[in-house]
Amino acid sequence: MTLRVSENRRFLQQPDGTPFFYLGDTAWELFHRLSFEEADRYLTDRTEKGFTVIQCVALAELDGIRTPNENGDTPFLGEDPTRPNEAYWKHVDRVIARTAELGMVAGVLPTWGDKWNKAWGAGPPFFTPENARAYGQFLGNRYRDAPSLIWILGGDRSIENDTHRAIIRAMAAGIAAGDGGAHLQTFHPQGQQTSSTHFHNDDWLAFNMYQTGHTFDRDNFNSVAADYALAPTKPCLDSEPGYEDHPNAWKPETGYFDGYECRKWLWWGVLAGACGHTYGCHPIWQFYEKGKREPVGFVRNNWQDALHFPGSGQMRHAKDLLLARPYFSRIPDQSLIVSDAYDGKLVRTHHIQASRDENGAYAIVYSASGQPFTVDMTKLSGTAKAAWFDPRNGKTDSIGEFHNTDVQEFTPPSNGRGSDWVLTLDTV
Repeated sequence: MTLRVSENRRFLQQPDGTPFFYLGDTAWELFHRLSFEEADRYLTDRTEKGFTVIQCVALAELDGIRTPNENGDTPFLGEDPTRPNEAYWKHVDRVIARTAELGMVAGVLPTWGDKWNKAWGAGPPFFTPENARAYGQFLGNRYRDAPSLIWILGGDRSIENDTHRAIIRAMAAGIAAGDGGAHLQTFHPQGQQTSSTHFHNDDWLAFNMYQTGHTFDRDNFNSVAADYALAPTKPCLDSEPGYEDHPNAWKPETGYFDGYECRKWLWWGVLAGACGHTYGCHPIWQFYEKGKREPVGFVRNNWQDALHFPGSGQMRHAKDLLLARPYFSRIPDQSLIVSDAYDGKLVRTHHIQASRDENGAYAIVYSASGQPFTVDMTKLSGTAKAAWFDPRNGKTDSIGEFHNTDVQEFTPPSNGRGSDWVLTLDTV
């Protein structure tokens, strides 16, 4: 499954031209902290839940150079990036291959950002432009024939100077030299930042990633819209919104994110024009296990229990709904909404986001807290069948047919926190 960018440069697609919806899960410590058997358990659960991309890090954040993986191996001999430890990389090989066997794509970060930019923590950077290219070429060569792979450079750090920029570009060039350009590349930025700021015009950057970060109700729809509007046109997505079971702004006393918060960022992002979305869960990215690992960031549940949190099972409903309609012709269109309960004012937790088929075949409107809104029906190509789609369970309830000659008000079945609803309008 060697992915490529769609002809209109807005989406990703599979080799046969069919749509690929990027539904990612954040598993940063997958190679580093799990045995193969544990990784298989995690990956099997994620494919059953409809995820299509697993975001994981070859050189992990949590002392991924010096602390051995579950097999007792470190990635390099003598902490030398030009001397890979074959035992470590064979484990990485096996997990990437299993991801592909299960029908998913490995979104592999060559390294976490602390290895080239010590934005926090201690110690000197690990990479220079020279060894970064050599390491990239090693990866490109090793995974040249991997059928299901995306390279995600960066790793939650800022580009602060020309050296940082040179390191990333050298690593990207090394990967391309090693795999002949077989796999897409992108960049994962730090919170409230986007890859487009530094690399949008770089040929190696196939699509943009934005990181919303971990604070209640951040308006990722505006950030996605900003990247969507850039020239040259490139796909974009939110690669790290707030994680399920993560404390708001890293402050447990202010609350934790639940499935509802995760759903909002998903629907806001994709209807604003994103080519997909990434879900995350706080115990899972670090694969926390009480008594075995030190907790990071006020984590409060074991990863095995977190597999079953509701948000992870609800992400697929957006993917399924969008793939059931003409896909490459979907465009964001806030002009569909004539008015809403807040009269156009930005109240983030209640934000209503709209999208439609560019030929008028359908429209989709997400009401984040069940607030009523009025739709310009003339944007549709004919009479439309309307239905309420429940983003919690994927069920649809038909509410009748409406002509495309005027405006129409719609009131969701319920409202308030957790009462988000999706209106679908499909022409007949």
